[in-house]
Formats: sequence, structure tokens, C-alpha cells
Amino acid sequence: MLFLLFLSSGLFLGWSLGANDAANVFGTAVGSKMLRFKRAAIIASIFVILGAVFQGKGAAQTLSGLGAVDALAGAFTISLCAAFSVFMMTRYGLPVSTSHAVVGAIVGWTAFVGQPIHTRTLITIVSTWISSPLLGMIFAALIFMLLRWILRKSRIHVIKLDSYIRVSLVIVGAFGAYSLGANNIANVMGVFVGSAPQVVISFGFFELDGVQLLFLLGGLSIAAGIFTYSERVMQTVGNGILSLTPEAAIVVVLSQALVLFVFSSSWLSQVFVSLGIPPFPLVPVSSTQVVVGSVLGIGLVKGVREIKYKTLGGIMLGWLTTPLASGLMTFLALFFVQNVFQLKISSYRPVAIDGGERLPSHAIARSLEKLDLALPALLLGLLLIIVILIYLFFRQQKMRLKTENELLQQQNQYFQAQKNLSGLEVSAVQLENNLLSQKLEAKRREYITTALSISAQREFLQMVAARLNEMKDCADPELKDKQLNELIVTVNQKMSFSREMDNFYAQIELIHKDFRLKLNSLFPNLTEQEKKLAILLRLNLTSKEMSTLLGISPKSVEIARYRFRKRIGIGQRENLTDFLQNL
Repeated sequence: MLFLLFLSSGLFLGWSLGANDAANVFGTAVGSKMLRFKRAAIIASIFVILGAVFQGKGAAQTLSGLGAVDALAGAFTISLCAAFSVFMMTRYGLPVSTSHAVVGAIVGWTAFVGQPIHTRTLITIVSTWISSPLLGMIFAALIFMLLRWILRKSRIHVIKLDSYIRVSLVIVGAFGAYSLGANNIANVMGVFVGSAPQVVISFGFFELDGVQLLFLLGGLSIAAGIFTYSERVMQTVGNGILSLTPEAAIVVVLSQALVLFVFSSSWLSQVFVSLGIPPFPLVPVSSTQVVVGSVLGIGLVKGVREIKYKTLGGIMLGWLTTPLASGLMTFLALFFVQNVFQLKISSYRPVAIDGGERLPSHAIARSLEKLDLALPALLLGLLLIIVILIYLFFRQQKMRLKTENELLQQQNQYFQAQKNLSGLEVSAVQLENNLLSQKLEAKRREYITTALSISAQREFLQMVAARLNEMKDCADPELKDKQLNELIVTVNQKMSFSREMDNFYAQIELIHKDFRLKLNSLFPNLTEQEKKLAILLRLNLTSKEMSTLLGISPKSVEIARYRFRKRIGIGQRENLTDFLQNL
């Protein structure tokens, strides 16, 4: 229980690493909108844990050589101060390095307990702070130029390219998360390796020793940090330094994964030695520095003007401040832990080397306990598979019901739309029927008017015929002339058709209302007689037809046409009727 209590600071440091450094794996992918944060966090968490458990011992050796932290209270204080410094930087959105914080805290511990620091190891670690971003810059520049050349030559369709990029981001992101867990788990649990339980647990296909169990807990804490607090730092890395395209995001993640893998792989180190090549030191390097170096490498290829130097300067300031703040905080915290809480922060025991790991002598002296959990693991796996199948079954049922509900809603919307359309069609038919009824009513009234007019004309003609018969039988010439003159006056009055002409012009003006308004706006000084003439000319009537309607002779119509042409300024060669029709 006491061990778990002291281990809590390491778990807090793992959470801080997940919130900051581990976010660099998918920061560019999320920043370029090619991958959602939730999916990126799931993939990163799984592969960070795998890398920490199965390849995490390589980088822990160098870090444990920096200072032999052989007391739980000292390890607790180192992890707590490093985690707190990283957390404070993370709150301000700066992608700082957990490696810097841990190294600064260990240096602060050695300074407080008076233990000499391993200078060569410190120089090796600090040198990687310079070499790792440079290596990331070189990798990124080369891979980016190669990828750009391949895309230019292949001419992949944009839709296929988008799907290829998304799959590539997942693959290289998983590789980057694995490399991050293998390299940076030493920052989280490296100071607790000397106090790891001496136990080996067998699961049949593989075994986990006490250090790997320790790294498993650290990997879980990193995963928790990724899920809870890393999205803001992802946005800073993805868009704060240089606006990245999805292709560039792949390059950044891949170059970062390669650098971390190189600095954490014991197998690759042995291959270099066998070939006579000096191996890379197995050191927990800063993933943040590698990502920034990779982004800068792409920026140099694309053009230096695209780099946002203000954001880059803030990140570098965080790199310099983190180890100093962590070391000073650790030095002050150790004073309170030792003198106020009376806890042992160092036992000064010699450190032995066993199997490539630097462990305290008391850890080696303890007996190694082996537990066989093959059968429980198998049962647990079967139970997990059953739970997953049940979950998938109910999820499928839920999705099916959701699909059916959506289909029913679409059908209801379709029926409602059909109903509305039918209602509109009925309204349109009713409106058309109303218009037809109005037209029929208008025609009926027109026919009635015509019939009444014919009846009136017939009555008038019958009256004229009767009067003429009376005058034919009249013997008095004077009386006969008087009656004839009265009849002529009556006929002339009847021939004026004033009311019919007024109705005719009213209908014409109603139909050609826009023409009348345009004529008034262009020629405001026209008389009413000239306006009537213009309307009749627009109707393309002959002079004889217009003379009948205007009550003047055809010659007078020609004179009126000539005067009207002069009045509106129309030349002799221009057709007056065409001018009025196009007006």
C-alpha cells in the first residue's frame, strides 16, 4: 500500500506526459482535421501501453545511470516535481518536454543528497536534446520531398488520396505511439525501477516481470492523460508552428516515430554494433522536440516564411525553463520531505548491474516469485470476448432500431410532402377553376352586352323604318322635311357611339397599361387624342380603321400621324409602328 502511495506521483507524471508529449503523436493529424481527437486518443493509448510494456527497458538504463535514486520517498518527490512542472506548462498550452523535467528533477535530487552526478550520462542525455530535433528535421525534410515526388508522379485521384492519407495517419500514428511508449516510459517509471516488485507473471504466450508491470501502470496513466487533457496541446503542435497539410502530418508523425524508435531499440543498437557502426544511445528523448524539429524540417522545404517564429520561440523558452524549474522545485521539496515529514530520500547503497538494468542491491537480494496466470488470463479473455459480443449484439440492435426509426421518419416526411403536394395541386385546380369561372362570367356578360346592343340596334332600326314609312305617306312637304331632318339628327346622335368608344379605350388602356405609363414618362406633353392615336398605331390598325374609331376622315388620320411623328422626333425612314411596339 505504501508503495502504491509513493507510486502515485509517477502516475501523475505519466498523466502529464500523456497530456503533453504523447499528444505529439497525433497532434498534426488532429490539427489538420484528418482524424478526430477521440479516435486518435484510442489508437495512441493502445500502442503507447504496448510499447511501454514490451520495449520500455532500453531507455530506462541510461536514465537510471544519471542518479541512483534508491529510496521511494526520493523517487516520489522527483516524479511529483517533474509532473507538476509539466502540468503547469501544459495549462498554458506549451508542448514542453517530460524528459527535461525528469532530468532536471534528478539533478536537483543529486544536488540535495550530495551524491555525485554521472557527468558522462548527463552529457549524453543533454546532447540528445540537440541531436534528436536535428535528426527529426532531417528525416522530415527527406521524407516530405520523397512523398511530394511520389504524389506528383502517381497523380492519384483526390478522393482516393484522402482515404490513403487517413489510413496512413492511423498506421504511422500507431507506430509513433508505440515508439513513444517504448522511449518515454523511462521518464514516468524510471526512478521507481529499483523498487519494482520481484515477481514474474506468466500468461502462457508471454511473461511480464515486475519492471514491465510497473511500466504497464505507467502506460495506463499516459493513456489517461491522452484522453483527458491533450487536445489543446494537439492543436498547438498541429497549427501553432506551421499550418500543415495532411501529407505533411504523415511526414511529421513518421519522422518522430523513427527518431524515438532509434533511441529506444536495443535490437537496433545491437545491429549497429555488429556492423561496426556506433550505436545511438538508449535515452528517453523529448518527443516534443522531435515533432518541432520535424515541423521545422517541412517548413524549410516549403519556405521559411511559413514558419511562425513567435510560437516557436515560446516553445523553446518552455524547453529551457522546464529543467531549471523542475530541479529547483525538487531541491526545495526534498528539504520538506526529509526534515518535515521525516522520510528517507536516499539510502546510499551501491548499485549493481543485472541484465542491462541498474538496480539497487537489495532488489537483487530478494527472491523472485513467479505466478502462472495462463488459465485465469484465458478465462478473462473468453469473458472479455463474450462481453464484447454481447455489446456488439445490443449495439447492432440499437443501430437497427435507429435505422428503422430514421426510415419511418423519412417515410412520414415523404407522405407529409405528398400530402402537402396534393393539397397544393387541389389549390391550384381550385384557383384555375376560379379563373375559368371568372372568364366564363366575363364572357357571359360580354355576350349579354352584345345581345342587348343588337336588340337596341334592332329597336332603333325598327323605329327608323316606321318613321320612314310615316314620312312616305305624309303629303305635306314641309312636315315631311321637318320629320326627315329630325330623323337625320337622331341617326347622327346614334352614330356617335360615345359610350362604346369609351368602353373600348378603357379596355385598351387596361391591357396596354405599361405602354401608357412608358409613353407618359418619355413624352409627357402629348394630348389625349395623340395618346389614343399612339395606342391605335401600336395595334397596327389601318388609317381607315383608325378614322372610324377616331371619328375623322382617313386624310385627317394621315395628317395626325405626320404631326405625331414630328412631335416625338421620329425620322421618315423609321417605322412608327415598330417604334411604338418596341417601346
